[in-house]
Amino acid sequence: MPKNDKQKKYTKSDLPLKICAACGRPFAWRKRWKKVWDEVKFCSERCRQNKKSA
Repeated sequence: MPKNDKQKKYTKSDLPLKICAACGRPFAWRKRWKKVWDEVKFCSERCRQNKKSA
């Protein structure tokens, strides 16, 4: 039996990307965004707070 039963099912290059609405940088899917990925628009809390100035 393998020592590490938990193997990654994906690679970082396979993760979906979005472009931040505030800074324009690409950002990748995160596990904590699993349920709300369609609603995520900003790459960070800082960009979310500064959305009006962008």
